[in-house]
Amino acid sequence: MRVTVVGCAGSFPRAESAGSCYLLEAEGFRLVIDLGNGALGALQRYAGIGDVDAICLSHLHGDHCVDLGAYGVARHYGPDGDLPPIPVYGPQGTAERLAPVFGLVANELAGRFRFGRLTPGRTEIGPFAITTDHMNHPVETFGFRIEHDGWTVAYSADTGESDALIALARDADLLLCEASFLDRQGNLRDVHLTAKQAAEHAVKAAVGELVLTHLVAWNDAELSLAEAAPVFAGPLSLAAPGRSFGGDAG
Repeated sequence: MRVTVVGCAGSFPRAESAGSCYLLEAEGFRLVIDLGNGALGALQRYAGIGDVDAICLSHLHGDHCVDLGAYGVARHYGPDGDLPPIPVYGPQGTAERLAPVFGLVANELAGRFRFGRLTPGRTEIGPFAITTDHMNHPVETFGFRIEHDGWTVAYSADTGESDALIALARDADLLLCEASFLDRQGNLRDVHLTAKQAAEHAVKAAVGELVLTHLVAWNDAELSLAEAAPVFAGPLSLAAPGRSFGGDAG
């Protein structure tokens, strides 16, 4: 399994990064987790419009999902005609939320994708074994544990402090964990993690490697790294577009 960071910006795109988007590849299968604002353009550096096999959306905030509408346009109006629908897994109401962004009704978007509802539990998507659970965020949000061929990656999506995240990430080789906040007074509770809190979750879960992501434009990412470093002693780094983790995609 190979994981490629397509976009890692939080809340809105940064000059150097689109919103949240991660490409997972194994055995010739391409799974996209999140498709935030600006991510469709960046995704084409790593996969063609017709090369994605399935999509998971962690939640329905725009920086994680809004480019699905654009992707529906691209798959419908391309020079090769209407591409076959692919599965899209998301919270309840995904089609209804995203269709109006591009002047569609839910049935039109549903005709371009096959929508499935995420629920907590374990499932298989292509070659990946995926476990999901609710995170601590103001809207229904799912974190992910993805396993393939003895390698495990966990993804926090957006969350405040969460025992469910620790369980999902337990003994994972890699944790992609949001670190939206710096450690300062006035941070909202039950919305996002600080970098220090991300590191604390990684320690409790005994993960092999921690990558801080969902990096917002108004914070200095190097300060986030500095706040996490005293807590997590293992390999620690910042997400960046184009960074890849794991082995050959097969």
